[in-house]
Amino acid sequence: MRLATPVAGARLLGIGSFQPDDVVTNADLERRVETDDAWIRSRVGIAERRIADAETSLPDMAVAAGRAALADAEFDSAELDAVVVATCTMPNPIPNAAAQVATALGANGIGAFDVNAACAGFCYGLGVAADMVRAGSARHVLVIGAEKLSDWIDWDDRSTCIIFADAAGAALVGPAESDEAVGVGPVAWGSAGDHASTIRILEESTNKLHQEGQTVFRWATSAVAPVALEAIDRAGLAPADIDVLIPHQANLRIVEAIAKKLRVKGARDDMVVADDIVHSGNTSSASVPMALDHMRTAGRVRSGDVLLLVGFGAGLSYAGQVVVCP
Repeated sequence: MRLATPVAGARLLGIGSFQPDDVVTNADLERRVETDDAWIRSRVGIAERRIADAETSLPDMAVAAGRAALADAEFDSAELDAVVVATCTMPNPIPNAAAQVATALGANGIGAFDVNAACAGFCYGLGVAADMVRAGSARHVLVIGAEKLSDWIDWDDRSTCIIFADAAGAALVGPAESDEAVGVGPVAWGSAGDHASTIRILEESTNKLHQEGQTVFRWATSAVAPVALEAIDRAGLAPADIDVLIPHQANLRIVEAIAKKLRVKGARDDMVVADDIVHSGNTSSASVPMALDHMRTAGRVRSGDVLLLVGFGAGLSYAGQVVVCP
């Protein structure tokens, strides 16, 4: 039996993202539910979020983000070997998003599958893609986190409607032919199924997303930093080596708590910390790649920077890895 020829590892070749045009501010939500700008900002740090219209589907957003990542890498979609879409908000479990996305991008006949690890989905998908490339089962894999959370939100529930939004973010993963060129570190991941009920769809009643916010907050502020440190260790680095921290944009207070704990463990004071949630809301699996794309566009992240990505959410599921910015 012949095995595929492995390579030293994987690296990021390009990134991209997509957001709908419709901006929903905190003032807009004040007219629907009992809330106000100060209350929302103090609890989750969000000022505004983007919501897709009825004509824009989740695969549509995934295609737009994927196309942007391919353009960033100057890569022809016809050369792709696989598309992985991380999502938890497809309207139906069948068909998946990835096959539709691959075809729309002009990458017919390639491997295409979805990954559902909710807000950790992109980091899970990136870990799988990097292993595919390293093992030789694929050379170029497009990983996309895409969510249309607005379809699953009760817009009269102030505990969720203020938080979630729609978007997609993508990264092209390709081979690193030498140890020195490796740009995606080993994934550190896990799950906590005993907390499965804290974020779930209430199928028996409204078929809408329910979240036990305080429980999730306590879990995230205590459990995520150790995962981040494990990812750093698996990459053979120290906290002081991290230039940019990009955790899932769930809640600005959670983001700040994770950064604080990493600095206690040796991360630098000048480590840049993603705060994309302020203007994008919580976009689940799209949040990590989109935050990276926005930060690079704004000049807060530069090519060659060492980035720590960490996703966490429903499942509960969590994952992280160190990557080098393309």
